[in-house]
Amino acid sequence: MNRKLHIALVDYGAGNLRSVAKALLRSGMETEVTSDPETLRAADAIVLPGVGAFADAVKSLRARHFDEALCEAIRIGKPYLGFCLGLQMLFEESDEHGRSRGLGIFKGRVERFPSFGASGAPLRVPHIGWNEVCFDGAHPLLAKMPQRDFFYFVHSYRAMPMDARLVVGRTDYDGEFTSAVAHENVFAVQFHPEKSQLAGKRVLDAFAGWIQKC
Repeated sequence: MNRKLHIALVDYGAGNLRSVAKALLRSGMETEVTSDPETLRAADAIVLPGVGAFADAVKSLRARHFDEALCEAIRIGKPYLGFCLGLQMLFEESDEHGRSRGLGIFKGRVERFPSFGASGAPLRVPHIGWNEVCFDGAHPLLAKMPQRDFFYFVHSYRAMPMDARLVVGRTDYDGEFTSAVAHENVFAVQFHPEKSQLAGKRVLDAFAGWIQKC
């Protein structure tokens, strides 16, 4: 029988935590919403959602001493799931509202979508709405998921990993961008699973199954 896991949902003052907690519960995961880094350190797995601006989110994480706890948890192998900013903040820096330093778990940066597409026509930014993600990779969380699925996005910035091996999800928005990254105990997506109906539930179901095996 699967044991009950302690899953920490990180509250740093900038996230749609209620809808995320409900979505996780629908996939069988009870979470503890926490603003205490010690609770995070004691957790079996970590979920970091995010809405808003990169610089403000990172500043809030650091003010609550979550940055050290998150990096420590990832380093020792705790399963981590990030949504939107929860993906972007894994990288070294972002150019949103000036240069801002991220957590530096992965090498790379976060850049704004260009104002004009490849054809020269204006590109609508932010990228809002449903779009297809093409998954490709050997990460165990992907084992029972469709190779292609549609998810809900709301973002103006995109991650630019230095290591292409991190990229396990790609999406086209007048050019390909990274929509999911994974490495060992880390899995993070640019889209919002909690807003993506059945497709989002498939991701959360896969996370629930994966953390039981970790």
